[in-house]
Amino acid sequence: MASFTIEKRQLKNGELRYKATIFVKKQGRIIHRESKTFRKKDLARTYGRNRVSELENEGVLKDKPVPLGVLLDKYMADRDLWDKTGRTKRYVIQMLRDCDIATINSDQLRTSDLIEHCRNRRAAGAKPATIYHDIAYLRSVMKKAKPVFNINANYTIFDEAVPVLVDMDLIGKSQKRTRRPTENEIDRLKEGLKKRQESRPNGHTRIPYLDILDFSILTCMRIGEVCKLRWEDLNEEQKTIVVRDRKDPRKKEGNHMIVPLLGESYDIVARQPKRNALIFPYNAKSVTAGFQRVRNSLGIEDLRYHDLRREGASRLFEMGYSIEEVAQVTGHRNLNILWQVYTQLFPHKLHAKFNEETAHS
Repeated sequence: MASFTIEKRQLKNGELRYKATIFVKKQGRIIHRESKTFRKKDLARTYGRNRVSELENEGVLKDKPVPLGVLLDKYMADRDLWDKTGRTKRYVIQMLRDCDIATINSDQLRTSDLIEHCRNRRAAGAKPATIYHDIAYLRSVMKKAKPVFNINANYTIFDEAVPVLVDMDLIGKSQKRTRRPTENEIDRLKEGLKKRQESRPNGHTRIPYLDILDFSILTCMRIGEVCKLRWEDLNEEQKTIVVRDRKDPRKKEGNHMIVPLLGESYDIVARQPKRNALIFPYNAKSVTAGFQRVRNSLGIEDLRYHDLRREGASRLFEMGYSIEEVAQVTGHRNLNILWQVYTQLFPHKLHAKFNEETAHS
């Protein structure tokens, strides 16, 4: 059943606009949605009535193009697709729904349209690596238009457009991040986190920031992985733990991995109270937020919690572990990515290694 609504909006200059949104429901679920904005309410109402009549007489569009915004709506409404879509991709698709490019028909998208979209995003402050996600995820949605929704979409336009966008520096891959905290920064962070940890009033959850910080570096785990570790997955005899659903671009779920708890990391786990099925039963966002507040208060710039993962991997390399051994800790399947992205060695530490080797020779 098709229906429509009229929404009045006021622009910054005081002018009014009327947005007609058409819905088609089946068994109480929206299966189709589209919208168009007009200067006058009567025009919006007339469009809504006519469009509803068309949809009820002809049925929901099949094998025909639709505005990209409609296609994006369909993608978001399909649970089999949306439920398996990652957080970043969801954010980008929802953002694209509100961009000018969403008004273009799915079979009429041109390279010039993509150039205009990228320029608009750049003018709004987005970097080439960020805009690259717009193009990649829009292409992904358009490739599913025909097989999933019976909607024509010329996704092959991206074969022509992407090289042009790269040449124009409108899109690009993210730069390799090399930030590692210095020893002084880590000492200051620990002192600040200790004060934050001890300042929590009685009755409030006290997050063991110091233990989690040290554990994150020693194990090279993402904070989301740390906060999902379970007691039942701990092997006390072998000092290992199962990290469930570890991030893998080729496998979204079931990527469980046995990870060694090196050095003090096992002792950190052992001293946690067993009040929950989780070893660290805390919200990962809360842990990160506490870290960020302390970092900002100390004036430490350009340091992210995820940089601790690089710090841990780099320390293992500096200790002499092979790339294959480090991968057992970090969980990387692609050793090239591990070496290029998660390694940043401190050159001055090579002196100590050289002196040690010389002493043993």
